[in-house]
Formats: sequence, structure tokens, C-alpha cells
Amino acid sequence: MAAKLSGSGGGKYQEEANADINVTPFVDVMLVLLIIFMVAAPLAAVTVKVDLPPAFAKASQNPPKPVYISIQSNGRMFIQDKPSDLATLGDDLRAHLGDKRNPTKERIFIRGDKDVLYGDFMGVMNMLQDNGFYSVALVGEDKRK
Repeated sequence: MAAKLSGSGGGKYQEEANADINVTPFVDVMLVLLIIFMVAAPLAAVTVKVDLPPAFAKASQNPPKPVYISIQSNGRMFIQDKPSDLATLGDDLRAHLGDKRNPTKERIFIRGDKDVLYGDFMGVMNMLQDNGFYSVALVGEDKRK
């Protein structure tokens, strides 16, 4: 820390402004924090030895493979890779899911081309709702750079 107490042209009691950063309080605070962390770190370690019993947990099931409905710009529709149409969409989805998966709890992912007509897209959404598929997710392309 430096101070200029007298200078050219100034009186005996005139001080000039000091533009230097005073780092002494910063260093003091850092040293106090260092001491606090050094004292607190050993308290976080567990020193009491305990024989813990083994944990038994049921193996979790893998989530089912998601179902994608793809709509091309010309209106053609696919369930995964198999072609479908609006009239048989519900039956084709039930056949694809099988008997083990509940259609009311199944999430259907819709992938639509950017040039799909709104009416075609809404037709698919309405047909899904009419057949009991209420959980629908829309898939978009992530264009972050």
C-alpha cells in the first residue's frame, strides 16, 4: 500500500488520490477462509467404524424402446420403419406394442418433416387420441452450434 503525502505545488496538508488497488483486506479474508476450511475438513471425515449390512435391491427394468411415428412431407406415415396410414394407425400401433404394453401409459414420439401440412399432422394427433394414446411427444432437431 502506497500513499503520497506531499507533492509538487501542494500544501502541507493536501493529499493526492491513490489509484492503486489495496489487496491487503483481500489477502486477510482469504487467509481466514483457508484456516476455516482447514479446521472444518477433518470434521467431515467419518472415523467411527461400522459394519454395514449388504443392500439388496431389485434389478431395475430397462425402459421400453420408444415408438416413433414419422410423417414425411408428402403425407406418408411410418411406425418405426413400417408404413402405415391414418385409417389403420391405432391398430398398427397396438400390433407394434404387443399385449404387454399399455397404450394409455405409452408415450408416442412424432417426427414430422418441416414441410408437413398442418392438417396431416393434426390428423395423426386426433387419430392417436381417438385410439387411447394420450401421451405424445414431438421430436425436433437440435440446431445449437
